[in-house]
Amino acid sequence: MSAFAPFVGAVGSETHRVSNQPPPLAGHDPLACDPALIDAVGREGAQDALPDLGRLGALITSPEAQDHARLANVHEPVLRTHDRYGHRIDEVEFHPSWHWLLRTAVGAGLHATPWAAEPGTGAHVRRAAGFYLMSQLESGHGCPVSMTYAAVPALRHDPALAAVYEPGLLSTSYEFGLADPGTKAGLLAGMSMTEKQGGSDVRAGTTAATPAPDGTYRLVGHKWFTSAPMNDLFLTLAQAPGGLTCFVLPRVLPDGTRNAIRLQRLKDKLGNRSNASAEIEYTGATGWRLGDEGRGVATIIDMVSMTRLDCVLGSAALTRAALTEAAHHVAHRSAFGSRLADAPLMQAVVADLALESEAATALALRLAGAVDRGERSLLRLALPASKYLVCKRAPGVVAEALECLGGNGYVEESALPRLYREAPLNSIWEGSGNVTALDVLRAVTRSPGSVDAVLAEVDAAAGADNRFDRGVRELRSELQGRDERRARRLAELLALCLQGALLLRHAPDEVSSAFVASRFGSDGPWRTAGTLPPDVPAAALLERVTPR
Repeated sequence: MSAFAPFVGAVGSETHRVSNQPPPLAGHDPLACDPALIDAVGREGAQDALPDLGRLGALITSPEAQDHARLANVHEPVLRTHDRYGHRIDEVEFHPSWHWLLRTAVGAGLHATPWAAEPGTGAHVRRAAGFYLMSQLESGHGCPVSMTYAAVPALRHDPALAAVYEPGLLSTSYEFGLADPGTKAGLLAGMSMTEKQGGSDVRAGTTAATPAPDGTYRLVGHKWFTSAPMNDLFLTLAQAPGGLTCFVLPRVLPDGTRNAIRLQRLKDKLGNRSNASAEIEYTGATGWRLGDEGRGVATIIDMVSMTRLDCVLGSAALTRAALTEAAHHVAHRSAFGSRLADAPLMQAVVADLALESEAATALALRLAGAVDRGERSLLRLALPASKYLVCKRAPGVVAEALECLGGNGYVEESALPRLYREAPLNSIWEGSGNVTALDVLRAVTRSPGSVDAVLAEVDAAAGADNRFDRGVRELRSELQGRDERRARRLAELLALCLQGALLLRHAPDEVSSAFVASRFGSDGPWRTAGTLPPDVPAAALLERVTPR
């Protein structure tokens, strides 16, 4: 008898027949069930990227890729401060699956390659769509990829430093390990800003930078959160004689010696387990000044803005990944005599998650298109508002998707626990909710052109729906008030209006009308999932996003 045959009891009955379980979610086409992504890629100027995105999509749903994602999180990074002989090495060991993920992402040009393209060619949209797909597979590896993407515009504040590092950052070769950046086939960048006593208030940093005779600086201090510490170079902030200043610190100096950057310990994080985040100390580390002394925040803000874009993309990806899991499960699971996907209340829940996903995806790709086209005024206000709302919504969506699977979604063998642990991160990274909402308020106050750009964007859908028009009027009123206590309300409403305008202009009627009715209707958007108006075509919305 086969070792895998079911056990048969004394009366001949099987005790463990598996039935009414969904098949493994592998091998499907993630683009075919994500029309919002396909439409946005074409609309934002990267139609020719779809074949490459299709190939990447086929890869990320393969059993091999899914196993790499799992293994990279099960086998977490390990810090090695010293070698066996007692030499200080400050290295982090990763599982081979981590390297597979990064090699795939870098090879697909999801890091810094768009900066080599001509503006307006769709390169940032192409990259954003690929980052969105890879982030559905695994989120942790997206951190070094994102920071490398974001480092290039900041480095360009100093053409000489950009000339040294940009070729390696643009390379599609992944080469792990500490070595002189000038000798490596490809480079990854990071940033190291926050300190124990300051957190988001980077101006409270105490790390000191002292000028050296050779034009470099010597940095002494600590940093509380430095992710991907094995990257090749870092942008960091320190107090120079002229005030808070931005510096570039390579892990290995041009003479081949290791910079005085000490890894003290790795953070034991809620999620993002595959990615190492370290507490570090500079003990006389050598840094090159980037930008003028005293202009550190202004210099590094371009990097922060681009990582905020990836927070939006990453949360849109988590939302889509959770939706995919829920839609697949209810398509194959039956309860109380019918398939879950045919049950009206379950249809309403998953359809609501689908609306959230479509709106997040359309908005994230619109922002990437704005980067392509250099729409700086729009980005100044739309980006922090989008980061606020999309990242805030992700944990709730993942929780609802997990509940669709019931107990099957709560066990670690499911994909949902990892998504659930990842979901709060992007709302914290690059400024938590209050910081981001206050940045929205700051943009409204100091950058009136950004208000004009956002209002022009939402006014493009004026007259399409009375409920939406009412929401835009409310937005205009909030923009006039500028009350710090209502900064979250302003950020939320602004992002909702941007999402509503995009869907009204570009999505099918069943999507746009359902979104507007549920987000701008008399009940407002503050409710649990599945409380859609009765006339919403929930079954059609669910069918639209279900994997095949």
